[in-house]
Amino acid sequence: MAGLLLLASCQRDAADDGSNAARKAQDPAFLAAEDQWRAQRREELLKPDGWTSLVGLHWIQLKAHYIGSGPDSGIRLAVGPARLGMLSDEKGRIHFTPEPGVAVTFNGRPVRSKVEIPSDHDESPGVIGFDDGKGWLTVIERGGRHALRVKHADAESRVRFAGLKYWPAAADWKIQARFVPHPPGKTIPIVDITGTTTPSPNPGAVEFERDGRRYRLEALGDPGGELFFVLADRTSGHGSYPAGRFLDAPPVVDGKVWLDFNQAYNPPCAFTPFATCPLPPPENRLDLAISAGEQTYKPAPAATAPPSQKATQ
Repeated sequence: MAGLLLLASCQRDAADDGSNAARKAQDPAFLAAEDQWRAQRREELLKPDGWTSLVGLHWIQLKAHYIGSGPDSGIRLAVGPARLGMLSDEKGRIHFTPEPGVAVTFNGRPVRSKVEIPSDHDESPGVIGFDDGKGWLTVIERGGRHALRVKHADAESRVRFAGLKYWPAAADWKIQARFVPHPPGKTIPIVDITGTTTPSPNPGAVEFERDGRRYRLEALGDPGGELFFVLADRTSGHGSYPAGRFLDAPPVVDGKVWLDFNQAYNPPCAFTPFATCPLPPPENRLDLAISAGEQTYKPAPAATAPPSQKATQ
């Protein structure tokens, strides 16, 4: 059933690429590259542990929590065993002790005793697996606080994925910009949807022109590497996701960088309430309608149980 639903979403994606007339006016090589990017984008979202598989985000507030799907769990999971194990905070390091007799893995290998779970701020984050490999627990750190992130391959947001919609790909939205470097070590404050502010590496800004006007975006990333943008524009809330979109760009070459707004994409928060997405800084709120890239995601209607099942619930 899940496979059929995912296949249906892929077919919807293919149908949403824009009118045939608009496509015929574009260079075939350009369109092929855009189609390939869209296919990869969908594939990443729909991985068993992709962003559409999120089913929970639980802030770790006590020194120890029992976790599981049972009603007596301090952190109650939406899926999995009634009692999965114990989570403990030991001087800012998060540990997990599995419940005896419950099949659990740590970084893919069976585990029966206490282990430390490195967070997403560590060099090698840890992953607790459960439910025969369909469920994953990871630890994230935001503003000095830790939270338990839960993913499951059977998440409704994944198996009932409604497909992605885009504005028709247009070559004039692939724009070469000028890179304006900042002094080494500069950061910019980025606020996420939880209200946490994080100083993020800000190697420079890019300046580009559209319809005779010049615009500027602050870039995130490490010097010399790929650039990342969190931006909002006049389509935000009017065709594209209200809180803004993301855009990746290749490394700078000879002071120039290509911005392909056809590949502007929704943050994870467009698909799940359990993500902690960064918001556009004030500098990246453009007085420009970027009618390119990914449009607002509209989830499939919630599944309803047959009348005979509703009566017994």
